[in-house]
Amino acid sequence: MNTKLLPWIEKAYRTFAYEGPGGLKVERLAREVGKNKSSFYHHFVDLPLFTDSLLEYHLAQAKIIARKEADAANIPNLISVLTEHKLDLLFNRQLRIHRSNKAFATSFEKTNALTGPAIIKLLAEWLELQHNSYLAELVLRLSLENFYLQITDETLNESWLTNYFQELRTLSRAFKSQGNISAIKR
Repeated sequence: MNTKLLPWIEKAYRTFAYEGPGGLKVERLAREVGKNKSSFYHHFVDLPLFTDSLLEYHLAQAKIIARKEADAANIPNLISVLTEHKLDLLFNRQLRIHRSNKAFATSFEKTNALTGPAIIKLLAEWLELQHNSYLAELVLRLSLENFYLQITDETLNESWLTNYFQELRTLSRAFKSQGNISAIKR
């Protein structure tokens, strides 16, 4: 990415992560970047095109996260990656919240398509579902929805994430104790 554009993208990325698309105002961004509005329009033409650039930046971030998640050897390593990328997760949360916008929904789906496969094996092992990949995928999809409903700037930390993964494991064990979940197939 052009280094002249990066300050605009970084400021907007943080704003979007914490406030959603309603926080993206050209005048405000220009003030925060220390430039005038005409500089914004020179580089990006308009806010919708700028938002497309922001979504491309997020997808690039998701690729970085997915690589790190795939390299995580255990849940504590995964938690470390998630806390390191707190801003990216909060951005993705805003995409989920505002997924009535087609571009946001598409970006959210692309991001999850990258990160989901990166953690499915580790999550399946953690939940003791490695012999039932279909159920592990279902749990991942449900837990992602739940995850994005719960995370905030305050909750997205090592302690909360440790408890979250422990609750998933407890839930998985409770289901397993109720019967033969290995019979659940596609």
